[in-house]
Amino acid sequence: MARARLGGLVIRRLRRAGFTDARYDARGFRVRFTADGDETPTILELAPLLAARGGRRRARVDRFVAGLRVPAMPLDWAEARPLLRPVLRGGTPGSPLRRPVLPFLYEYVVVDQPDTMTYVGPDQPAGWGVSAEEVFAAARANLSGAVLQGVASEPVVVRFLDDGDAYWTSHLLLDGWLERLAGQVGGVPVAFAPERGTLLVTADGSEHLRGLFAQAEEIYASASRPITPMAYGYDDRGCTVPYTVPPGHPLHAAVRRAEGLLAVHEYTRQATSLPEPPAEAEPSTADAPNTVGAPSTADTPSTADAPSTADAPSTVGAPSTADTPRTADAPNTADTPSTADTETWRGAHMVGLRLVGSEGEGWRTRAIWERDEPVLLPVADEVQVGADVRSWDEVVPHLSAAPRLEPARWAADGWPSA
Repeated sequence: MARARLGGLVIRRLRRAGFTDARYDARGFRVRFTADGDETPTILELAPLLAARGGRRRARVDRFVAGLRVPAMPLDWAEARPLLRPVLRGGTPGSPLRRPVLPFLYEYVVVDQPDTMTYVGPDQPAGWGVSAEEVFAAARANLSGAVLQGVASEPVVVRFLDDGDAYWTSHLLLDGWLERLAGQVGGVPVAFAPERGTLLVTADGSEHLRGLFAQAEEIYASASRPITPMAYGYDDRGCTVPYTVPPGHPLHAAVRRAEGLLAVHEYTRQATSLPEPPAEAEPSTADAPNTVGAPSTADTPSTADAPSTADAPSTVGAPSTADTPRTADAPNTADTPSTADTETWRGAHMVGLRLVGSEGEGWRTRAIWERDEPVLLPVADEVQVGADVRSWDEVVPHLSAAPRLEPARWAADGWPSA
């Protein structure tokens, strides 16, 4: 109740100050608004305001709102450069500047100010007179690249908890950073970034690693700002890459499950952010409804969904936070095609993805194509066509790549012949 009252107070103050589009995100406990002359929305974290009570809280909110700078985006490169930070995210609502760095994950850039964070838009580098590559490079250069002190005598788990300024999960974007933690974790580092405020690192081959897969999944499933349940190592250049093990390895099932959960989450987010237009109606190019914090209808994995030794097959849905707005997120128009591209999927059903299997038999992703109708299929290990389950390799010759969709989908007019 205290959080809801505070959110309402901030919304009223913002709207009174002229920010008429201010919206409260209850799940993330933050408020989003767009300043005049700024195309990129700004997010206000409300947690710092909870400490004050009564009249002091209202006075602090008034000072908080009065101190907002409009527009939030710096006008020149000299001012912007030291404020830039890279962030590691999945699909983010809106269309900010980004580049792919890992499966289902992208590198974005935000302008970090004391009370706000704002995504850099795709056209902003030109406004600053620099290239997108210069923006990404400057953002990475601004990370602390912190080095841990001491040396571990045996494998340990190091947990980085972000206070909002450290950007620990973003450090995985720095070449060589994870590799340099070998002495502190007691072996070759393996990292997990289940949500934006948590980075877990341990040594490959340690007794802690299996437990961290389960822990990362639990954090990921319950987080309001999830990133990924997967584990990550590094290649011979020091670049962060997905952690892999061969079939038969004790952790192979855990690795496959984490990969599948991330795929299910991101495809569910994509499907919920791309409303299917009526077959008889003209497709709209307007932004998606401006609703903040609306939960997804996807099933929520619970702690019980963590990797188990049971051999009974199970089916796992996606975390319910798939389309919840995150810190500094833009309006929910992610992956929205242009008018011409919308015609290519007009009336096509966005097929869902599930994680099926068990610890004993292994985990697989399955696309569920229930009816003989035009569809957009997610990339999966297998496809259920009606009641028949077929391998992806068997189905893909009958499909065509759908344009402008990330993650990628494949289109078909109906069930392939047997």
